[in-house]
Amino acid sequence: MITRKTMRRRTTVTMLAVAATVGILGAKLVDIQVVRADDLQKQSVTAKEVKETLSGARGSILDANGTVLATTVYRYTAQLSPSDAIGDGSPSARTKMVEAANAIGAITGQGGAAIVTLIDKALKADPGSKYALVKTGMDVATFNKLDKLPYPWLTFTKVPARTYPNGAVAGNLLGYVSSGGKGGLEDSENGCLAGENGSETYQRGADGVAIPGSTVVQKPAKDGGTLKLTVDSDLQWFAEQTLAQQVGAVGAKFGFVTVAEAKTGKIKAIAQWPALDPNNIDATSPGYWGLLPFSTPYEPGSTFKALTASMLIDQGKATPTSQVLAPYRFQSGHGADLHDSGYHDDERLTLTGVLMNSSNTGMSILGSALSDQTRYDYLKKFGIGVDTGIPYNGQSSGILNPVKDWDDQTKYATMFGQGVSATQVQMVSAYQALANNGVRVPLTLVEGCTHPDGTVTDVPAPKPIKVVSPGAAKTTLGMMESVVTSGELARQLQIPGYRVAAKTGTAQQPDGHGGYLPSYYVSVMGVAPVDNPQYVVSVNLGYPTTITSSAAAAPLFHTIMSQVLKTFRVKPSTTSPADYPPYY
Repeated sequence: MITRKTMRRRTTVTMLAVAATVGILGAKLVDIQVVRADDLQKQSVTAKEVKETLSGARGSILDANGTVLATTVYRYTAQLSPSDAIGDGSPSARTKMVEAANAIGAITGQGGAAIVTLIDKALKADPGSKYALVKTGMDVATFNKLDKLPYPWLTFTKVPARTYPNGAVAGNLLGYVSSGGKGGLEDSENGCLAGENGSETYQRGADGVAIPGSTVVQKPAKDGGTLKLTVDSDLQWFAEQTLAQQVGAVGAKFGFVTVAEAKTGKIKAIAQWPALDPNNIDATSPGYWGLLPFSTPYEPGSTFKALTASMLIDQGKATPTSQVLAPYRFQSGHGADLHDSGYHDDERLTLTGVLMNSSNTGMSILGSALSDQTRYDYLKKFGIGVDTGIPYNGQSSGILNPVKDWDDQTKYATMFGQGVSATQVQMVSAYQALANNGVRVPLTLVEGCTHPDGTVTDVPAPKPIKVVSPGAAKTTLGMMESVVTSGELARQLQIPGYRVAAKTGTAQQPDGHGGYLPSYYVSVMGVAPVDNPQYVVSVNLGYPTTITSSAAAAPLFHTIMSQVLKTFRVKPSTTSPADYPPYY
């Protein structure tokens, strides 16, 4: 039971407590409005509104399986206010500054002496200096350690930085983001990837320190979208490693590998050597920063013969057993003068044999059954001389001159891959048509873009282009099988359990003065399995020195195609190879 005496005592204590609180607040009010009024007025006058950028993070790039190929991380920049660090300049203030510098330098790795030096230099240039850069590019761990130090004059800026976790894997495809600009997909897909910066303001006092609670976000930052590719990063890595080994083994200057799905045109790997590591672009010669399979056309050579053969079949001008007496040298009588790569007596070849033996003269004689305009129109439908349709900056359409500009030499040379140029990607697109029942589905690299709000923009399905009939395409692949079953490089190209169609190419490149360079651009292109085509593979080596024919590229083709079939668990063939006779 509470007595009146107890209640009066509690009331008295409460009133005393309230009075004490009011007294303290009153004293504080007097201190602010009277005692420190002048100082606070000066601080409010000298307070400065500072505007800072809020960075919108650049979106990530993923492979077909969701593996991160490029992403944004945050790095930190540390800066300090020299005039606030030195305080009143007294010996004791300097001692404290040196102690602080030692603590900072121990964490950044610069050492205390270096921090003291930069403070002294800043003060020598401007005794009232409020800024000196300490270090850039710091990771989160370093920032956290520095942030725990009790120095309000040490401040930080958060800066987004691009990183590529797998280094050079798909580096040329991904491209780069640098102070000098962008390249690769980082450039062509910037609309998906780019974030939108925002801004905030805060009040900074005379001591250079942000006034707590004064920050106001003026415009929120928006992050970029996530770009998903068709590429398989594991296959990409394998292709790059294998390519690098073969380039070195044959003393080539460069090399390319491209793998595409036969039915969809989706690119599953596109490798180049020398390769670019986007984390350190200066380690690679600028000439190899781009993706040469897109940007640099070459005369394709004999891989072109498969296209001419399919036109002949499609037009009903030839069959796999059409006969031709193929000489070593052929002269048209109207200016064309051409020959095969090595001397031989006249050969009794079929169209199949022309492909198997890669006869320039045989293809020229049989191919003359087609008009120049007819072949030109077919080549356009195959994608030669036209843009690939892939939104990739810096790509070339190659060179396919109008028929009216062809001389007699060009008329025949274009039948076997000279007098015309194409990029590796264009040639892969052409072979995709042969592998897809004669229908070319323009190649693609990107699946779509997922925006920060979760919405997805898919890449529109490309419009198919009928090039040749299904029968002509199937027959051409059957003839190309002879290269793998009976050709000069058959042992190097065969893959047990699978029917493989392939065509080799060995082409000299123009020297720019009407002639040709003494070095060769060699290649092997092919499709597997022939009875149910799933993948197109192209391997190209530039100017090999130890082996100068397509034999330099054959082992690489075999290794890449074998890995492709294994990676995607392609079922072995269940039918026998076509058995068209190469001779008569």
